[in-house]
Amino acid sequence: MGVAELADYPWDAMVPFAERARQHPDGIVDLSIGSPVDPTPPLIAAALAGATDAHAYPQTIGTPLLREAIVDWYERRRSVPGLGVENVLPTIGSKELVALLPLLLDLGPGDTVVHPVAAYPTYEVGARVVGATPVAADDPATWPAGTKLIWINSPGNPNGAVLDVAGLRAARARARELGAVLASDECYAELGWDAPWDREPVPSVLDPRVTEGDLESLLSVYSLSKQSNLAGYRAAFLAGDAALVGRLLTARKHLGLMLPAPVQAAMAVALADDAHVAHQKELYRDRRDILRPAIEAAGLRIDRSEAGLYLWVTAGEDAWQTVARFADAGILVGPGVFYGEGHAQHVRLSLTASDERIAAAAQRIAAWS
Repeated sequence: MGVAELADYPWDAMVPFAERARQHPDGIVDLSIGSPVDPTPPLIAAALAGATDAHAYPQTIGTPLLREAIVDWYERRRSVPGLGVENVLPTIGSKELVALLPLLLDLGPGDTVVHPVAAYPTYEVGARVVGATPVAADDPATWPAGTKLIWINSPGNPNGAVLDVAGLRAARARARELGAVLASDECYAELGWDAPWDREPVPSVLDPRVTEGDLESLLSVYSLSKQSNLAGYRAAFLAGDAALVGRLLTARKHLGLMLPAPVQAAMAVALADDAHVAHQKELYRDRRDILRPAIEAAGLRIDRSEAGLYLWVTAGEDAWQTVARFADAGILVGPGVFYGEGHAQHVRLSLTASDERIAAAAQRIAAWS
């Protein structure tokens, strides 16, 4: 399936609901897409500004400062010691990496790419672009022979589900049986809410308890869009098997996939500072603590959502009917069908709205009960 044959972009279907929501006397509350609304931390913006004399081409591999910052971050924040700069690589946001990984791994017709059942649609898109077959499956025992790439997502988008160490070990074991690359999208790992993730870190696929010291065919993918409000910077990276990282580096050099030098400088500063991440998490916690009880009081059920940036909600009806109900209250939400065929009764609500807009949403939802 070529690029020209891809399905229409799903969010285009939301235009009439957005127009409907904007008719509310107090304006729209947009909880549909997880785009940060809070400002970029000043120390990061200053680092970007200080590196604007970027007259030379940046290196695809990233600056030594950035690569060392990524290595240090994995040890400090993800409990992954022992990485070297050869194990890490910056990317131009994480979405392009998700979409391009099948291409960079030279997959094509006859190959299978597995992704979660409740899934960010780009996993499937990346498979279809190269003509591979996407398969939605969560249970490693069901991952089929012929699978070359397996995507797992923890915490999950849209449902906030977390894979514990045992779950990650099972995924790794099955990937090895299949001879497949196991790529773990971990972009929401700093946002744990419910027990036990309110008191212990969400584990990485590179955690020594998972890898037993062997990173072969393993990749962890991370983005600073959410924890540092850098969505507009396109600041992300991957880490894992050095041989696999080297293979991706070579392909990315040929394709000219270079992260701008000022962004690399800003990333290094962002990765070294934990205070702004903690501050941002508390902002999201406060918004979640306002929105969640209002949803539950209105008789809707929140499933999973133990971590991440979203609430995965069902009213026990067709998702489009729920989208319409929210739109009538001036609130825009995302239908579960965007995240897989099995989610026809769920909607996704993002926490990325201002305190004032979250409070407005909670008040409007409370009026339903």
